[in-house]
Amino acid sequence: MFILLTIAIAPGLALFSYFYLRKQIAKEPSHTLFHTFLFGAIMTFPIMFIQHVFEEENIFSNYFFRNVVFTSGLEEFFKWFVLLITIFRHVEFEDAYDGILYGASVSLGFATVENIIYLLTFGTDTAFMRALLPVSSHALFGVVMGYYIGRAKFVEESKKKNYLFFALVAPYGLHFVYNGILAVQDLWLYLIIPFMLFLWWFSLTRVKYAHTLAMQQFRRRAYKNGE
Repeated sequence: MFILLTIAIAPGLALFSYFYLRKQIAKEPSHTLFHTFLFGAIMTFPIMFIQHVFEEENIFSNYFFRNVVFTSGLEEFFKWFVLLITIFRHVEFEDAYDGILYGASVSLGFATVENIIYLLTFGTDTAFMRALLPVSSHALFGVVMGYYIGRAKFVEESKKKNYLFFALVAPYGLHFVYNGILAVQDLWLYLIIPFMLFLWWFSLTRVKYAHTLAMQQFRRRAYKNGE
């Protein structure tokens, strides 16, 4: 059991460590990030419950609509909602890069619990593939969401709604494509590789942009304080 839990948790921990260490200015308080991770972990259960109810009641009989349109939207909405109500107004949300960390944290909380449940059910034979695909993709969806949350936090009031809208729609669109590729049974392996390469490129460019914005904010605060 301990080995299985270690295998399930390790990919998420490694990915989060990477994004955390990319921040070269003041680090975000670890307890706040841990709380965000816990929120992401806890929300796994209402998401799974809703999915189970919809499946048992056969509300969406079409496989594509249920597993691509609905599931993608449900998971990304919960992540977005958690960030909006628990983190967006938080006093420790201090710069644009913090959005990346909080977005990755809530997503990896969800992905880690989902991974534990999956590996407990089906064993560790698919652990490597799940680390490469579901866990990393959830982390990258969270990065994209966190980037736009970070932009929304530090723009004028008239633009906040636009960035908050993109914080939901952009990761949903990426998640939609990801789940759609997995639904193409015969060709999914040929399609998922270029998509994951694109997802990594797109997400890392958001990381770079957010880091640049955070450095600019840091310099402005330092100049204002006379440091």
